[in-house]
Amino acid sequence: MPLTDPAVKLAKPKDKPYRLTDGEGMYLEVSPKGGKYWRMKYRFGGKEKRLSIGVYPATSLKKARQLREQARQHLSNGVDPSALKQITKLTNTTAAANSFKLVALEWFSKQKPIWAENHWSKVERMMERDLFPFLGSRPLNEITPPELLAVLRKIESRGALESAKRTKQIAGQIFRYGVATGRCERDPAQDLNGALANPIKKHRSAITDPKLVGPLLNALDGYQGTAVVNAAIRLAPLTFVRPGELRKAKWAEIDLDKAEWRYYVTKTKSDHIVPLCKQAIDILRELQPLTCNSEYVFPSARTLRRPMSDNAVLSAMRRMGIGKDEMCGHGFRAMARTILDEELHFRPDWIEHQLAHAVKDVHGRAYNRTAHLPERKKMMQAWADYLDSLKIQAQNGNVILAKFGG
Repeated sequence: MPLTDPAVKLAKPKDKPYRLTDGEGMYLEVSPKGGKYWRMKYRFGGKEKRLSIGVYPATSLKKARQLREQARQHLSNGVDPSALKQITKLTNTTAAANSFKLVALEWFSKQKPIWAENHWSKVERMMERDLFPFLGSRPLNEITPPELLAVLRKIESRGALESAKRTKQIAGQIFRYGVATGRCERDPAQDLNGALANPIKKHRSAITDPKLVGPLLNALDGYQGTAVVNAAIRLAPLTFVRPGELRKAKWAEIDLDKAEWRYYVTKTKSDHIVPLCKQAIDILRELQPLTCNSEYVFPSARTLRRPMSDNAVLSAMRRMGIGKDEMCGHGFRAMARTILDEELHFRPDWIEHQLAHAVKDVHGRAYNRTAHLPERKKMMQAWADYLDSLKIQAQNGNVILAKFGG
């Protein structure tokens, strides 16, 4: 008599294993410990054999019967279902060992030691975010050009055209490593040349509308990360230096008593002075006890011997919900250049000199680093005070709402 769901569910363990038959060779075996196993007895090649179908309740009575019918169909076609099951298991194991993710991680482990940290961290994020969720479990040698293109199209669809091209390059390197190690025969990324849209170069994103600056600065002030990044992200708009200059700032270059930061600008091959406003001095004095044992004002979280990552400030803004199309590390320079000129009406040559651009006088000579220094000191303090006023206005609801920090 065929089994019923209640009979299977209520079957209790006994001192010895026993069976409840369902017909056509299938039965439920109940162990003394309470385990319930679906099995099928059949004959193949003149020998009696048994096939494990599943474990109850993960495999229900209905599902067990479906698997029994599949096994009976294989038998009618002259195929041993037990042998087929073993072959399938072996194939799946081999495929898993040669999956895109495992091969990619093997390739990555060999490249990581010779790459700079900022590069390997970008590659790692790219694989985890854009490749592994869609291709990770696929056997490397089964991935086709259209399948890879579909994954890259997902990146394109969010407007990240440059990321799509970089991801294609990374995928190509993984496939070529697979070819070299015998896991696949060719690189399908080669067939996608010309299939992706070419990215359009854009100006770096920046907020230059005073109505949006206040909410942005309040969001930066509320950053909940490390004290080092918190200080850097608050100092960035006050000094508007290049991101690389900020993160590589050294205590030896900063004179808190004179309120000056003096350093060499690699890009223009010239010395530069940043007058430090009162607000910047407060931030640096607050940070000094934490990082004074390092050469760097903003040391890496991993070691005091290196400056913080070039992606630290940018990543902090992204975590606060400030989008890449809204603001970037260089954006504070555009913000200052625009507002100091259009809103505060400072002389453009003072602004350009403070930006450490290669400014020349009317005779074509480059200004020295002390050019207009007293005026620039006043300008930098006026700039900081103006930013404070925008923050207060935003806190009091006198400006339009913005989504920063959402």
